[in-house]
Amino acid sequence: MNKNELIAAMAEQAGLSKKDTEKALKAFTDVVAEELKKDGKVQLVGFGTFEVSNRAAREGRNPQSGEVMKIAASKAPKFKAGKALKDMINA
Repeated sequence: MNKNELIAAMAEQAGLSKKDTEKALKAFTDVVAEELKKDGKVQLVGFGTFEVSNRAAREGRNPQSGEVMKIAASKAPKFKAGKALKDMINA
């Protein structure tokens, strides 16, 4: 499912226009992104949690030359599914 298909499905289920649904989806993604940028987390009970994962600096290898290289520390967004979502998928 791509973004347009998601918007259409959400609009149909919520009884909203596609334009209003697109605004709501954009607002949701913007709020989640801003919170993660501040190292916060967004927890939606029954659905899951969006949070930031810290990756430590480490050494890696260039697969072409085999040369050792340093990989800098970084942050990555992470989603952890909630129990209700897992149960729904496995039912």
